[in-house]
Amino acid sequence: MRIMGLDFGSKTVGVAVSDSLMVTAQGVEIIRRKEENKLRQTLARIEELIVEYEVQEIVLGCPKHMNGSEGVRVELTREFQEKLERRTALPVTLWDERLTTVAADRIMTEAGVRRENRKDYVDMIAATLILQGFLDRRNRK
Repeated sequence: MRIMGLDFGSKTVGVAVSDSLMVTAQGVEIIRRKEENKLRQTLARIEELIVEYEVQEIVLGCPKHMNGSEGVRVELTREFQEKLERRTALPVTLWDERLTTVAADRIMTEAGVRRENRKDYVDMIAATLILQGFLDRRNRK
């Protein structure tokens, strides 16, 4: 069994998957779409990855504001959560993703990734951080 982590954005979805022991998260890919409202191909690709990695649960980053309030992005994320649950029949847990993009950018800066290349990886690294946070909390319990 594995868990999938997703960082849902307006044009991309970063994807990470846990190891089979559910201890560590690894980035898998970034799914890119041409239009924000076009999710059919995105959902189909997620379904392919679920089968490939034998995923049994999904963790979806929830982009709350720094003060904890919810905006339009949270509403869109909840709609995406519902679509994922309907299409995959898997449980989808929302996970607070505040500062994951900032942390991902910092990781790339420290690794020496050039600024113009960071956008190519930030969503996948953010998905990895979302999933790793979820795994760490789960394993502490």
